[in-house]
Amino acid sequence: MVVLAASIISKSGKALVSRQFVEMSRIRIEGLLAAFPKLIGTGKQHTYVETENVRYVYQPIEALYLLVVTTKQSNILEDLDTLRMLSKLLSNNMYASLLHVFCFKHSLDVYSLIQEKVPEYAYSLDEEGISKAGFELIFAFDEVISLGYKESITAAQVKQICEMESQEEKLHKLVIASKINETKDVMKRKANEIDKSKIEKNKSYMSSMGSGSLGNNFSEMSISSSNSNYGPSSALSLSTDIDSYSTKSKVSSYPSTAANAPPKGMGMKLGKSQKTNQFLESLKAEGELIVEDVPPTLSKSKAAPPPTDPITLSVEEKLNVTLKRDGGLSNFDVQGSLALQILDERDAYIQVQVESRGNPSVLFKTHPNINKDLYSNENLLGLKDPNRPFPCNQGDGVGLLKWRMQSTDESVVPLTINCWPSVSGSDTYVSIEYEASSMFDLQNVVISVPLPALREAPNVTQAEGEWRYDARNSILEWSIVLIDNSNRSGAMEFVVPAADSSTFFPISVRFTASNTFSDLKVVNILPLKGGAPPKFAQRIQLYTENYQVV
Repeated sequence: MVVLAASIISKSGKALVSRQFVEMSRIRIEGLLAAFPKLIGTGKQHTYVETENVRYVYQPIEALYLLVVTTKQSNILEDLDTLRMLSKLLSNNMYASLLHVFCFKHSLDVYSLIQEKVPEYAYSLDEEGISKAGFELIFAFDEVISLGYKESITAAQVKQICEMESQEEKLHKLVIASKINETKDVMKRKANEIDKSKIEKNKSYMSSMGSGSLGNNFSEMSISSSNSNYGPSSALSLSTDIDSYSTKSKVSSYPSTAANAPPKGMGMKLGKSQKTNQFLESLKAEGELIVEDVPPTLSKSKAAPPPTDPITLSVEEKLNVTLKRDGGLSNFDVQGSLALQILDERDAYIQVQVESRGNPSVLFKTHPNINKDLYSNENLLGLKDPNRPFPCNQGDGVGLLKWRMQSTDESVVPLTINCWPSVSGSDTYVSIEYEASSMFDLQNVVISVPLPALREAPNVTQAEGEWRYDARNSILEWSIVLIDNSNRSGAMEFVVPAADSSTFFPISVRFTASNTFSDLKVVNILPLKGGAPPKFAQRIQLYTENYQVV
């Protein structure tokens, strides 16, 4: 006889546990199990029912059915024997043992589970209990039936097999537990050693403060000894002076003590270890871009070197532009400033003469301390009080003048970007074009295009300038060192796997220029106390703060 499947189903035909012993699709077994409740009638005492193709041998178990599906050519007596064997697995004792196995594997309290699911230790079988012990039941079914045929095995043997434990697994768990306990002990010892070293350091420091530092520097204390009568006031002043001295000596002697103290251990080291350097070198060898940590002071000095001329004037404009991908200008904002840096106070009694091309879109605003009438009539920037000097040695300089320009005219945009992605088959062909205005010569232009997540760099078929693929951020950077009259327009084309056109936006752009929208320039420096005009340097720069195509 051939057993097709052994299943536990509900009264409505819902499969809770089903083990197929021949190759059978899920749709077929679900159809056979769902049709079973419709085949059995009420009040019948038969334990089997047949259809054209299969035979159902079943046994009601409370609100469930234990069901064995076989072929019609199988022996009905052997089918009943198999059914009885499977029902023993679901009897009180056997089900309890399987529940023990389930709880052991899932670290559950078997007694609390038994009391919760089975009151008074009468093991009731319901859908939730069968579902929880489903795998254990399947393992037990496999011990009884193999390849569709019943094995010669008893319920006690099945119980022993299901409860069988692995000595290697036990040994492995014991080794892991011992390692965890050993690590905890080592951590406690290290923590105690650190605490002891801190206490010893504090003791040695306090002893050195009480003997050496106080004795050597006792002459530095300001104790008033002119009055020979030591009353309460003198004692109070003495104690106050000693307290203040002890505070000073702690602060002053701490660095020397720390510097001369012998090293008691490895301690915490600042900087990168040898393993970290090897890891970074391996990443560089794989093509990753590694950005080294640079202190802020170094990066600042590289970006803006300190002035060497007596007077330095800086003209800066920040550009914020938002272009639409389909054409048009969404936002155009220019914010400019004129800053003054003076090294020597003798050169601070001055007035600054400026000129601009008189762009009506640019709105200027002077500093509150600047004489507005003098600027409006003569384009001179000077203080309201000519007897006062300008501040000297200011880090970023003193702001003299600010201006702003806003526009909705797309013709004032220095650089426009057009992106044309088109999907063809399994690839997306992207063509990007730039067109620069003749008003500016742009320097260090970088156009950053977001890409979909790629395993390899995109296939760039055409590019004027250089390009680089940032795999970590999935961005393609197109760089042009200089855009002047020789290359006012350019294009780049690349191919990536098929992706939506919105993936390639927003496109970010960075560049600088040596002239500005306001065209503001410093013409001369006028000294207010006579003499030759001092030497001055002038820095003019336009740079992008936020320039995008959305």
